[in-house]
Amino acid sequence: MTASGGREASDGTDLLPVAKGSRAAAVYDRRAMTYDTGSSGRLHGAIVARVARLARDTSSAPRAVLDVGCGTGRLLDLLTQTYPNAQHFAGVDPAPSMLAVTRERTTDARVTLAQAMAERLPFPTGTFDLVVTSTSFDHWTDQAGGLAECARVMTPEGVLLLADRISAWLVPTLVGSRKAKARTRSRVGRLLTEAGFGPCTWHPVFGVVINAVVASRQGMSQEPRG
Repeated sequence: MTASGGREASDGTDLLPVAKGSRAAAVYDRRAMTYDTGSSGRLHGAIVARVARLARDTSSAPRAVLDVGCGTGRLLDLLTQTYPNAQHFAGVDPAPSMLAVTRERTTDARVTLAQAMAERLPFPTGTFDLVVTSTSFDHWTDQAGGLAECARVMTPEGVLLLADRISAWLVPTLVGSRKAKARTRSRVGRLLTEAGFGPCTWHPVFGVVINAVVASRQGMSQEPRG
């Protein structure tokens, strides 16, 4: 057992318990070994590559970087290459099999992994200069709670980069079990404000559906350079 109450993997990774009822985590846990294959794997690769470039243009020299919902670690791996001078990278995901794939992919000693949900991040307040999350937000059980946790673990000057299915084209999908989801700019923007973030800037990522928002705790809009 670890100090946080979870179990410890053979490689030293802190594995916190997956919350009961996390159906998305269970689904992705089963898909871990094939997640990066086929057409969906190529699409995922294209998305994370663009998110990594946007991160580079948004936050030039973070010391500590967190990837929330890191999945198989493709974005985390790109971020370690993007920021060679950063001191620490952390990735969290509720699916242990996803983390196992990330551990095999990532050889950078600066990287630590933890099994955790966005709503319960196992880090001290004010730890990270840059928090990124790519195509994970839509699966969070409590999106407002997850954003509040992201704000908590960020430094006062920290930046949040969130990329996901966020588009007016998705309004017809806000029915049934997804009627409360934040899938439009207005809904996401409202949750960010409630979590303590300042003005947001929006950036296209892939097609008309995958878009990214950049927000700062300082209340300062972050525009990419160049």
